[in-house]
Amino acid sequence: MKEFDIGYPHSGSTRIIKPDSRSIKNKLIAWGLDESYYDGKRENGYGGFHYDGRWGTIMPSIIKKYELDDNSSVLDLGCKKGFFLHDLKQALPEIKIKGVENHYYPIEQAMESVKEDLILCPYEMLPFEDNSFDFVMAFASIYMLNFGDVLSALREIQRVGKGKSYVTLGAYRTKEEKELFLEWTLLGTTVLHEDEWLEVFKETGYTGEYFFSSAKSLHLVRD
Repeated sequence: MKEFDIGYPHSGSTRIIKPDSRSIKNKLIAWGLDESYYDGKRENGYGGFHYDGRWGTIMPSIIKKYELDDNSSVLDLGCKKGFFLHDLKQALPEIKIKGVENHYYPIEQAMESVKEDLILCPYEMLPFEDNSFDFVMAFASIYMLNFGDVLSALREIQRVGKGKSYVTLGAYRTKEEKELFLEWTLLGTTVLHEDEWLEVFKETGYTGEYFFSSAKSLHLVRD
């Protein structure tokens, strides 16, 4: 178990957090987890969640690091519209994939290339046998759960995987970082100190890799 940056190409520009830049109204709209969050106004979510091929730019390194090939099986927990799985299938056409989402809209709007492999299911109750997947990805999904469900989801990732997994988590090291992250996030529910996440890993038995999504990594600064 170690921290690792998978190299997802976020914008490197500074994000200015202004007073009330994310109001309770914005959060209420975002938690609908529907068109308004994915494809509506930027202040309520993604502001248009469209395929741009960015996963494809780092897919060769992911395949190499996690030793994936056409005989592998991969689970994407919190797959959204299937962009990661689409780019994975482009690189390894015969690989076996499954995507899980806990709300319907992104599955309904998913890429046709992977849509039949996506299912609606709680992250904390996965309908798969033990040791089903060679690699489990949970990118920007677990931290939206409440604390109890986060524990269950990490245990499920450990159960259905074969030891290789990658999760991103909302985290902070200072009080200022915590405040900035919570002011910025629309869905972040379980946001812990980095040391607390390490305790969570011990409790749940999670042994895969992780990355702390934080005010620092997201380049958040106060106006």
